[in-house]
Amino acid sequence: MSIRKLFFLCAVLVCSGCSSDVFLDHNGNMPENEKIAQIHNGLTKDEVKEILGAPSLTTGLSDDHWIYMSSTIRRVAFMRPTELDRQVLALTFDDDKVSKIDTRTMADGNNIAIDQDKTLSADRKQGFFQKYFGGVGTYMPFGNGKSDKGL
Repeated sequence: MSIRKLFFLCAVLVCSGCSSDVFLDHNGNMPENEKIAQIHNGLTKDEVKEILGAPSLTTGLSDDHWIYMSSTIRRVAFMRPTELDRQVLALTFDDDKVSKIDTRTMADGNNIAIDQDKTLSADRKQGFFQKYFGGVGTYMPFGNGKSDKGL
């Protein structure tokens, strides 16, 4: 057998060995459709939690937006993962009662462009020496350097 044929055979065996590693990952806690159908405007947060369980995440500081979501991702060996399915249920509460119910799927998703603008800080620009050596001598591990004779 020639070296070329041997090399080709080894390459085929190596490539075929890892190409069959296909994994499906299911992430999230999307409730069943029968449970989602029980949700309507006017239900309280406690009633919704009893029917659907805890949300995947809440948004905002007021805890008035609940999101239930799930996704299915396909992973093949070392290749880039691809999302096969996504479902999102968003609930908005007003005065502790459901005011808006919104469902989305992967088909409703949008690709969001990342904004490249920069936010400038209010303080002045520092030079090299000020940036890296400006704090030399300001470290005071035992107080602020003043005498505490009164204690």
